[in-house]
Amino acid sequence: MATRSLFQPLLLAAVALTGVCGAGCTKRGTAVETGNRDQILHLGNLSEPTDLDPHIISSQQDFHIVMAFFEGLLQYDPKTSEPIPAVAERWEVAADNLTWTFHLRSTAKWSNGDPVQAHDFVFAYQRMLMPALGAEYASMLHALKNGKAFHTGKITDPNAIGVRAADDHTLVLTLEHPVPYLPTMICHSAWYPLHRATVEKFGRIDQRGSPWTRAGNLVGNGYFTLTEWKPNQFIRGTKSQTYWDRDQVKLNEVYFYPIESADAEERSFRSGQLHVTSTIPTSKVAVYKAEQSPFLDPTVLLATYVFRFNVNVPPLNDARVRRALAMAIDREAIARDVVRGGQLPAGNFCPPNVAGFTATAHLKTDLAAAKALLAAAGFPEGRGFPKLELLFNTNEGHRQIAEAVQQMWRTNLGLDIGLYNQEAKVWNDSMRTLNYQIARFAWVGDYLDPSTFLDIMTSDNGNNQTGWKNVEYDRLIAEARETSDTAKRYELYQRCEQILVEECPLAPVYFYARNNLRRPEVKGWYGNLLDHHSLKGVYLDAAAAR
Repeated sequence: MATRSLFQPLLLAAVALTGVCGAGCTKRGTAVETGNRDQILHLGNLSEPTDLDPHIISSQQDFHIVMAFFEGLLQYDPKTSEPIPAVAERWEVAADNLTWTFHLRSTAKWSNGDPVQAHDFVFAYQRMLMPALGAEYASMLHALKNGKAFHTGKITDPNAIGVRAADDHTLVLTLEHPVPYLPTMICHSAWYPLHRATVEKFGRIDQRGSPWTRAGNLVGNGYFTLTEWKPNQFIRGTKSQTYWDRDQVKLNEVYFYPIESADAEERSFRSGQLHVTSTIPTSKVAVYKAEQSPFLDPTVLLATYVFRFNVNVPPLNDARVRRALAMAIDREAIARDVVRGGQLPAGNFCPPNVAGFTATAHLKTDLAAAKALLAAAGFPEGRGFPKLELLFNTNEGHRQIAEAVQQMWRTNLGLDIGLYNQEAKVWNDSMRTLNYQIARFAWVGDYLDPSTFLDIMTSDNGNNQTGWKNVEYDRLIAEARETSDTAKRYELYQRCEQILVEECPLAPVYFYARNNLRRPEVKGWYGNLLDHHSLKGVYLDAAAAR
């Protein structure tokens, strides 16, 4: 899943927190102090969400919010990120590995009291695959029989898709090919159910940006109900009274704040306005480490930071140019001197040891080879190279990395690459419409399998967003999808990584390490590879506060 930003200006954060606390905070204490007493969690969440529609969102930050208001068949274990029962209390797979049957809880309800039924999943999956919706994650449901054929318009009958309700509480999925990791994949929001009457009430079912997701309209089935959404200030959720397992939900409320400035977020944390931050300024990581701060919460994260190339823009349509730019980046220096938070230099796309897969192909920093490639492409010493720009979403950390890479390209290749930034929502639209030349991007794994990275670079994947297409790459991924043998599948993935290194639609920079701040009174919150934190078991222990 894409990440947009690590860090909105301080004024915006202040307005948001003032809107929550009001004048009463002076008497009652800080947001954290009153939250500890009343079981109200305050979270920094990087950026204003593009939407709360599970089928439209494409960033990790949006998912963190949406997973509080919706629940799928299965959900991620908060410690291991492995699949565990959710709306489905159990499931089984047929001997051919193509038919999966999920048995839904009779106690699962929507926030308006309606029962959650298998028909809600059928409607949702058919909607997700509607071509007019333009869902970036629609390809994830290509695993369903005829899913891709319907999504690409080859067939028009949604009832031909491999999903049906055997009865109100039995959902049957028929796959196009075996998917051994299906349980972990369907934890993703692309597989969430929707309340059909609510979606239809506010417009076409394939309409993007429909008001059905606004406070007062949204009907979800998660641990929380959407109570308030003040754009660019906060989103507030209140404990659901209809959730099937509500006795295990300890929090009464949760607030999500779109604070894009890491400095502003860290100051809000120190002033007692946040329990957990999304990140930390790079300049402060070493300080918190040196102080052995109980607030620093580092964890390994299944994510890769890259620069995308729009291959429709000359001379980026030439793989030699893309490779030259990628090989002139000193990844070791960026990890050591710029981000400084335990990140590892990346020479390929998929992080190491994902379900036992580690790529053997690596893109190395090689200035001599980079210069030779650029010269062979017609730009010796950078002469005649057109003016290009690198786009990043507003964020001081991204700016620092972009400036470092800009200097490397100038010094090593003689290229003058401009920089510009956009706020998260605008940046997201620029990515989706390929309205950029070079752009900062990051991908966080959606489940524990290398396919969660490599699948997005196929020609028909809505998250590709580079314009790059490679017939052989597509063929290898298609073959891997139909291969049950893990060793054989990983062999195909090795060849995919090699193609990415040779073609360079992406220039990998580093593999993530998550550094953020969390107060010790926040219990039931665990670091995990996917950085997904179910709030179901989270609670606040005021006695542990420091």
